[in-house]
Amino acid sequence: MTLRRTCGIITLFALIYLAISTVTRTVLLTMVPSGSGLTLPLVAKAYGTGLLFDAATFAYFLIPASLYLIIAPRRLVESRGHRWMVRVAFFVILYALIFGAVAEYFFFDEFATRFNFIAVDYLIYTGEVIGNIRESYPLFPILGAIFAASLACIYLLRTTIDRAATATFTGRRRRLGATLLAAPLAALLLVNISGTTISANSYANELAGNGMYGLFAAFRNNELDFKNFYVSRDDRQVMARLRGLVEERNNHFATTAPRMTRLIAGEGKEKRLNVIVVVEESLSAEYLGAWGDTRGLSPNIDRLARESLVFSHLYASGTRTVRGLEALTLSIPPLPGTSIVKRPDNGGFRSWGEIMKEKGYDTRYIYAGFGYFDNMNAFFSANGFDIVDRNNFAKDEITFANIWGVCDEDLFRKTIRESRESYEAGHPFFSMVMTTSNHRPYTYPKGRIDIPPKKGRSGGVKYADYAIGKLIEEARKEPWFKDTVFVFVADHCANSAGKTELPVKKYDIPLLVYSPHHVKPGTVDRMMAQIDVAPTVLGLLNMSYTTDFLGRDILKADTRTERAFISTYQKLGYIEGDRLLILGPQKTATLSRFDRQTGDTEPLPMDERLLQNALAWYQGATYVYKNRLNRLP
Repeated sequence: MTLRRTCGIITLFALIYLAISTVTRTVLLTMVPSGSGLTLPLVAKAYGTGLLFDAATFAYFLIPASLYLIIAPRRLVESRGHRWMVRVAFFVILYALIFGAVAEYFFFDEFATRFNFIAVDYLIYTGEVIGNIRESYPLFPILGAIFAASLACIYLLRTTIDRAATATFTGRRRRLGATLLAAPLAALLLVNISGTTISANSYANELAGNGMYGLFAAFRNNELDFKNFYVSRDDRQVMARLRGLVEERNNHFATTAPRMTRLIAGEGKEKRLNVIVVVEESLSAEYLGAWGDTRGLSPNIDRLARESLVFSHLYASGTRTVRGLEALTLSIPPLPGTSIVKRPDNGGFRSWGEIMKEKGYDTRYIYAGFGYFDNMNAFFSANGFDIVDRNNFAKDEITFANIWGVCDEDLFRKTIRESRESYEAGHPFFSMVMTTSNHRPYTYPKGRIDIPPKKGRSGGVKYADYAIGKLIEEARKEPWFKDTVFVFVADHCANSAGKTELPVKKYDIPLLVYSPHHVKPGTVDRMMAQIDVAPTVLGLLNMSYTTDFLGRDILKADTRTERAFISTYQKLGYIEGDRLLILGPQKTATLSRFDRQTGDTEPLPMDERLLQNALAWYQGATYVYKNRLNRLP
């Protein structure tokens, strides 16, 4: 059967699109690490499901083609120049498809996922992203190679393209265009992104998807309605259970249900100490010697750990910086969809900043980059913080910068200057400091460490460690040092991909509290969530305060039930002991037991008590957020 006897140009486009999609999927398959748990039947299922999503994505591409078939005037399609118009259009389409495939390769290489919420952010913040790409990859040679490959394909297929176009545009093109519009309608009604979840293996689920489909699905679903997508229970029962879970021996409720406002009573005299919270970009515990790594990447942090109160069993809330900042600032479990930091109407919370501000502290969010990125300035300024970002750095305060921000050394020097200013004014200070150097393209000042810039994550970690060492060295010279508490914590891990939906071990992050004059060194190995950091630090200061936090002071919490929260933008993980319960869209819930050391899991039958606890935290947190119960009155 020839193209002339089929759908002509549409069929040719479909064959090329499906071929590129299949090659892309195969290349991504080769990038999956050994030991991923992929079996031949699972790979076959991923390819079958992937073909469905490729077809659905292609159906949406038919919309502009169909409209052109319907509305293009006869004089145009019969003109001599129309053949060249079709060739040019085909070249542009082919270039875009190959570009998308190459982009997916690099995206998968960094995040081990197809396009998702992160890719949506990349489209929004094009300045930083394009700069990051230019600094990380040989951009122009790559674009040139794509151009050459596309041009070569068009040259080789020119006769086929002309013949296919003739078959299409000399036939009943308007009827064909109207018929083809049924395809995207069918895709909209019958295909949903949740269909890519074909197993508990995250790599298989990623292979089963389509990058472009995932990109637009993430763009549409930046906030997921809990009751529509997840297992749920009656709100009154959920909120009653949540009240029981958050109540501890050192607090009592200040309001009646459903508000969670509590009065926290400090134990002993309040310590009016300065607090600097350093939020380290992508600092996984697995890279640190104090957590068992043997590569020698963190000599300064390892030395600091011996002089600090170390919390060795902390899990990150999610996989993005804004998710970590949300947990640290608002002390709320991760909600499905994007972080509260990026949502509209995200101010007026009873945040960590507001608590410190009420106590007379100068409160600052100090960021190495431009704070409009990820909506950070809007969020922090609306929740009790003054903003110090790259706009506030004088030229002589910047010795090195890349697209994401100034280097960590410059950031920490700025932090010391801001701290000195508060001290000289007689004010205690609370600063949340967000670093960027441990991020691709991993560039930093030369000569600081023995790993050259742009050599990967190891160099980023070692430079971040070097800068932390310099921060403490310089801070020791300041008169306010002896009355300052330094908190070092990661925003999220370097990589959260694994053979399971939520690989627990890859959510391990460090937490060190350093204040040689006020905090006794030691190790706390109790499991804790990122939402517990603020209440625990406030507890170390013996502070009494009013709060709507859902986190707990881990040093005073009930020892019978240890719990934590991990997530992606769709999957919500609840950890209790050595069991992980995962809530997913389409109202799914699975339970497994995991090994903390290896990360291996084994499935378990559902435990109703555990499910009710998970819903208390997640559905309850969603209810609190939706009904504005953790906002200032």
